[in-house]
Amino acid sequence: MLVPSIFNDSFFDGFPFFDNRAIQPKKAPAPRISRMANVMKTDVKEVEGGYEVKVDLPGFKKEDIEVELKEGYLTITAAKNEEKSEGDDKDGRYICRERYVGTCSRSFYVGDAIGQDDIKAGFNEGILTLDIAKKEEPKVEEKKLIDIH
Repeated sequence: MLVPSIFNDSFFDGFPFFDNRAIQPKKAPAPRISRMANVMKTDVKEVEGGYEVKVDLPGFKKEDIEVELKEGYLTITAAKNEEKSEGDDKDGRYICRERYVGTCSRSFYVGDAIGQDDIKAGFNEGILTLDIAKKEEPKVEEKKLIDIH
């Protein structure tokens, strides 16, 4: 039977009467895939002069997202809070709410040579795009030994 799916989980997860694990053999537990598996999917592409990073953040607003560069690490954090409405009780009671609430973050090492001015960010239609300039790390001088005769 096909069941609607969101983030690879059954739409009806968490409801005993919709639990398809009850009809599976006891020896084989149903595989459980975390909903977090599909949050912040990221593509990194090398382009001329740098890198393009695209992060999927559906359902987030620009104000929910923070990008920080600290000690060579670029950290992207997205936070979403639950919006409570007083009118919910008047209109009915939710049986299921599958909106993500919480904080997620990813970090990437970009190197100490990259500064804040080397990163340009944009957010459009749920996709955060970062353009990161490519810079050479300062080369460490090789140790040169002199033969002793």
